[in-house]
Order: sequence, then structure tokens, then C-alpha cells
Amino acid sequence: MHVDRTDAALLRALTRAPRASVLALAEELGLSRNTVAARLAGLESRGVLGSFERRIDPAALGYPLTAFVQVKVVQRMLAEVSAALQDVPEVVEVLGLSGDVDLLVQVVARDADDLYRIAGRLLAIDGVERTTTSLVMRRLVEHRLEPLLRALADG
Repeated sequence: MHVDRTDAALLRALTRAPRASVLALAEELGLSRNTVAARLAGLESRGVLGSFERRIDPAALGYPLTAFVQVKVVQRMLAEVSAALQDVPEVVEVLGLSGDVDLLVQVVARDADDLYRIAGRLLAIDGVERTTTSLVMRRLVEHRLEPLLRALADG
């Protein structure tokens, strides 16, 4: 999944203008339309470009609280626990970890009581040994890849 300088420049342009057309990207980068189209297709096929799903603020859906739940799992039940987590609508993302805990689960909640209910639901999943919940107080740095892309594009 190597990204070269041209790919990085293309990805930076997409980061700045996610809705840009192939023609607009080609003009901005000084490349042919066919080159940009081929590069985009290659980035998609290699899994560099993921879903085109727009990020939606959970607060707009009535879920202003975000928390991270560290989950210790019975090792032989990791697949079952992961499948059960997919059935919890408030689970936004699940990451497998190395170290003392097995999973980091990002959840959203309506309020503290709702978070308590969700944490209890996670703890009740067969195969979950223990959980530790941390409430997000403030997002200090938004999800970003532009600095990495800039470094790649600039060489």
C-alpha cells in the first residue's frame, strides 16, 4: 500500500476538497484527468482510500457524550465479543490492542445515565471479563492525516 509523492499530493488535495471532481483535481495538481482517475482507482483498489461516508457529529443525533471503554476479554471468545459489540448501536469503533486490555471501544451516549447503561451492556457480553470507562472531556486534536500527507508529498 505504498503511497508515492504524486499519490500523497492527490490525497492532500482530496483532504482539502473531498468533493472535488477528477477534472478539478487534475487541474490543481497539473496532471491529466486520466492519470488522476487511474491513481484514484489504484488507491481505492489497494485500500488506501476507504469509505466515502461523511463524518457525522453524534451530538447532532442526540449523543453528545463520547467515551472510550477498555475491555478485557476471555481470549478464546474474542470473535464472539467482537460480534456482540457490533450489535450495540452506540458502539462507534472497536480497536484490538496489545497489552493489558484487549479492546478499545469508542461509544457515544445521550447522558451519564445512558453511558452507565451502555457500559453495563458491554460488561454483560459473554466473554467480557472487565471494563474501564473513560469519558472524553474535550477533543484537543481532530482526526487528521494532512501533516503525514504533506511530509510525503514534500519528500
